[in-house]
Amino acid sequence: MPTAFPGSPDRGRSRDPEKPKKKSAGRNLRAAIGVGVGLGAIILASLFVYKPVFVGVIAIAVVVGLWELTSRLSERKDIRVPLVPLAVGGTAMVVAGYVRGAEGAWVAMALTALAVLVWRMTEAPENYLRDVTAGVFAAFYVPFLATFVALMLAAEDDGPQRVLTFLLLTVVSDTGAYAVGWRFGKRKLAPRISPGKTREGLLGALLFAMAAGALCMQFLIKNGVWWQGLLLGLAVAASATLGDLGESMIKRDLGIKDMGTLLPGHGGIMDRLDSLLPTAPVVWLLYVVFVGSG
Repeated sequence: MPTAFPGSPDRGRSRDPEKPKKKSAGRNLRAAIGVGVGLGAIILASLFVYKPVFVGVIAIAVVVGLWELTSRLSERKDIRVPLVPLAVGGTAMVVAGYVRGAEGAWVAMALTALAVLVWRMTEAPENYLRDVTAGVFAAFYVPFLATFVALMLAAEDDGPQRVLTFLLLTVVSDTGAYAVGWRFGKRKLAPRISPGKTREGLLGALLFAMAAGALCMQFLIKNGVWWQGLLLGLAVAASATLGDLGESMIKRDLGIKDMGTLLPGHGGIMDRLDSLLPTAPVVWLLYVVFVGSG
């Protein structure tokens, strides 16, 4: 058996073959879990103790999300979106949706868009069209879509349960996609947009969300039936995935990884809302079709 002599390049080198590198989640999982548990506790406490408090939680998330989005647009693209009318109008949308329903939300959205157009007139006219277009997009993307959560909450019979089901299904969909994709993922879903997403992960999202949907509709939603939950879970998995891809597209265009750093292990508020925002109107509409507006 050959022996390594002093000065030999083989001296002190391990003869064991290199171990394959373990897959990495790419995030600080301990911090992510801690933040997730904390956010969950706040949401549950406000949701089931006093519903108007949860409306305030939605409004705070909307304002912080708008601040992150407009800040990144300014930093990376020099797009000057007026935050004040967006923040005031976004809060008004959420409150109007809870108090006056869908009609109130639409009126608040229209007034917010008008306020953005007028507010931007106080600055130089260069790039006016670009800035107000981005402003109207921000108003629709963040507060208007979030208003559908307030519409779910407004249901008299089971508002908190509707919101809880919506949140659970979205989280379960994301978890299923991550778990299955991390373990079995091989075929890329949309490599140009989000290289980490796989078709196997999408299948995991569908299966997890449909199973959770059947349970939630049967046991949490008044007059709900398990088969409705299967369809609800299917729709949630699809919209949550599209929402995630949509924000990934925005971040790629901006050249950033996360929208913010407010939540350790998660990124920013917008990085947690990406799946929830486009899913909210889908879930609200299916509630109306299956069991009524409440």
